[in-house]
Amino acid sequence: MDLLSSFLIMAALVAVPLLAGVAGGGQGVLLVGIPYAAFAIFIVGLCWRVVGWARSPVPFRIPTTCGQQKSLPWIKSATLDNPSTGTGAVGRMALEVLLFRSLFRNNRAEMYGQRYVFGDSKWLWLGALAFHWSLLVIVLRHLRLFVQPVPACVLALGKVDSFFQIGAPALYLSNVIVLCALMYLMLRRLWDLRLRYICQFSDYFALFLLLGIALSGVLMRYGTRVDVVAVKQLAIGLATFQPVIPAGLGLVFPVHVLLVSTLAAYFPFSKLMHMGGVFLSPTRNLANNSRMKRHVNPWNYPVKTHTYAEWEEEFRDKLTMAGIPLDEAKND
Repeated sequence: MDLLSSFLIMAALVAVPLLAGVAGGGQGVLLVGIPYAAFAIFIVGLCWRVVGWARSPVPFRIPTTCGQQKSLPWIKSATLDNPSTGTGAVGRMALEVLLFRSLFRNNRAEMYGQRYVFGDSKWLWLGALAFHWSLLVIVLRHLRLFVQPVPACVLALGKVDSFFQIGAPALYLSNVIVLCALMYLMLRRLWDLRLRYICQFSDYFALFLLLGIALSGVLMRYGTRVDVVAVKQLAIGLATFQPVIPAGLGLVFPVHVLLVSTLAAYFPFSKLMHMGGVFLSPTRNLANNSRMKRHVNPWNYPVKTHTYAEWEEEFRDKLTMAGIPLDEAKND
């Protein structure tokens, strides 16, 4: 049901711009009003989520560890898996953000008859890594549409991405990789019965949005051939708050814009927000120095305590009858 409902909503999002384009109306709302509203929701929602996480109290050190903690000098510690310094925590965070180290080490468990077998999940790690890095390259390449002159680093990135010069216009490898990665991530959810059982609407909807954005972008570049000059004129107008809707944008471009706007507005309220949450996760960004420094909860309120000396005095007779030595007697 979640799969069908997410697909139907996705189909409706694609149909609205196409119908508006055929009817010849609503271009201003689709290409100007909705992108501005989506960008505002994205910024406000992103700040709201990040501020909420930043204000959450973390009085104790609760890092997730996978290696030996630093203790005695002659015991070798895991500086990245169990960092005891801020530098080690930064290194661990960098490996997590850039290379998805925890996903690389992730295992899956399955029952084969009476045996419980552990296996790796390297294909999931590779698919996720390929998707995120190719998406980053695509986003950086799109900067050439919003600035003039185009930065040299963006031009260089485009040349490296189209290094093989396949076809005309040149084929971007990031386009191929992101489509393959998204198809793998979607088919994985549909093929694995156990994974499909726990998948929710948000899981399918995000993948459908990303697939629709990637497919519409590839179709504009290699199929319908949208006017890049007109697209850049619109993009610069939006970036400078002087929007102009030029002619020659075609029917697919409004679909692409609406899907991107929907993703931007949906982003802060979805699981995709892990992009910002990973940096504020105390299980990742804290050094594990509990054996070197005592961490006291600053929010603890005063409570009445019962010390061992008070407990010993309360049960002195019973302890003496039982023959249990008393600490006070030892000190006498």
